[in-house]
Amino acid sequence: MKCPRCRRGPMFTNNNPWNLKKVFSMPKRCPECGQLYEMEVGFWYGTGYVSYALSVALCVAIFIAWYVLIGMSTTDNRVFWWMGTNIFVLVVLQPWLMRLSRVLYLYFFVKYDPNYKQTEAIKFDYETGSYDGPDEK
Repeated sequence: MKCPRCRRGPMFTNNNPWNLKKVFSMPKRCPECGQLYEMEVGFWYGTGYVSYALSVALCVAIFIAWYVLIGMSTTDNRVFWWMGTNIFVLVVLQPWLMRLSRVLYLYFFVKYDPNYKQTEAIKFDYETGSYDGPDEK
């Protein structure tokens, strides 16, 4: 998973998402282009919505695959096997989904810049001072 601005620098310091002690370890800035990853205090709280949408999409995909390949019935335990399989897949893929949600969320705010070496990194409100009113400067 790479920086959204230059698409070269790594977003995470550890490539293994299943190393749970370092699942969210990120550098403060992109080592390639200098883009700041955490835009503002509490920025990553929004990734919960992205992670939820990814989880729902994965559940729907698993349901469709199960329905097409195995089928659903209320007369036997197939629906419970599907729920168990769905829960297992969600638990196993959760570290990867959390990382993917961070990447996608940052891609909403930082766009690809092919001339990243000649342009300045995107600055956010707290860096530019736009939070301060005219009397507070």
